[in-house]
Amino acid sequence: MGMPTHLSASDIEEFGREMDAIRNEIADSLGSRDRAYILSVIKWQRTLMLSGRIVIFLSFFLLPMSDWTFTGWPQFWVVLLLGAGMLGVAKLIENMELGHNIMHAQFDWMRDPNIQSNTWEWDNVCPSDQWKHSHNVVHHTWTNVHGKDPDIGYGVLRVTDEQRWHAKYLFNPVINFVLMMMFQWGVALHDLEADKLLAGKKSWREVIPMLKRIGWKVRHQLLKDYVCWPLLGAAVTVPFTVFFGFDIVNIALAALGFTMVANLIANGIRNIWSNVIIFCGHFPAGVHHFTKEEVEGETRAAWYVRQLLGSCNITGGKLFHILSGNLSHQIEHHLFPDIPANRYAEMSPRVQALAARYGLPYNKGSFTRQFGTTTWNIWRLSLP
Repeated sequence: MGMPTHLSASDIEEFGREMDAIRNEIADSLGSRDRAYILSVIKWQRTLMLSGRIVIFLSFFLLPMSDWTFTGWPQFWVVLLLGAGMLGVAKLIENMELGHNIMHAQFDWMRDPNIQSNTWEWDNVCPSDQWKHSHNVVHHTWTNVHGKDPDIGYGVLRVTDEQRWHAKYLFNPVINFVLMMMFQWGVALHDLEADKLLAGKKSWREVIPMLKRIGWKVRHQLLKDYVCWPLLGAAVTVPFTVFFGFDIVNIALAALGFTMVANLIANGIRNIWSNVIIFCGHFPAGVHHFTKEEVEGETRAAWYVRQLLGSCNITGGKLFHILSGNLSHQIEHHLFPDIPANRYAEMSPRVQALAARYGLPYNKGSFTRQFGTTTWNIWRLSLP
């Protein structure tokens, strides 16, 4: 499904003018309310992250080798998993409601040097500058245009009938699962365009500087999550093991290893949730795709139409929208990527009404519907 044929060129331009009016009205109203919102999210996210770390450390006092009557493996695992869950939620909020939106320049108008698109470095193995290029520049410019948007299947999945079938797509379900579990690593490698490298359309010389940047960020993330925090976890057990005469070596080593496990679980929570929300915004039933010929000479108004047709919303409550980085309003995000995401909920009814007036579909549905049709498409399209 490509561009709609029932709209004339003048209809499309009028649609674009009305969409501009919605955007400009919200942009002109940005102020203290939006500043307070992003500052409060940063505060609560960092509080949740620190609390999760503390709970993880507290679980070490429940290790059975402590010889206290209230210790034991069940108690230990309950507290450790609680801390890992808190940390995972904090990480997904940092990536989605903070990192993603701040790096879209949604809060550059604040002139706060700590909340700027060109200085924010997120908790992810993908360097922020490379992500901004592959996502902000390439994907948002060429949304769902075959041969232009590498986010159509990310170079490894078949997600639309318009993609020619190859035998490699038989592994669609397996690749989808691996990508979900290791999503941040897929994001880090995305801008390299591995499919073009393997096809010889891109030289290794071109990507060496990018690989160096990725290597720098990977080292930073691995050192933080799997060296520094585990060492601190081991260190906090030393005073009480010495004071009570417990087995200092075994408890410290256990704390070291279980901190790594907790961080691995937290990163897994962030990876799975990010993958699911992003896929539900791009690959459910009813999404439109376009050819390069269809977008040749495209005006801003026609770009609006393409963004509307190529994105999907997920219905839910306020907490769900925050946890999804407001990418549950994927349509509004693609239409207005530099407008603060906390405003998408109030823009959504107006966009939907405008789409209805012009006879354009507004693809929204429950999480179950969007995730279900996305998963079904990925499985169905693994076959010719």
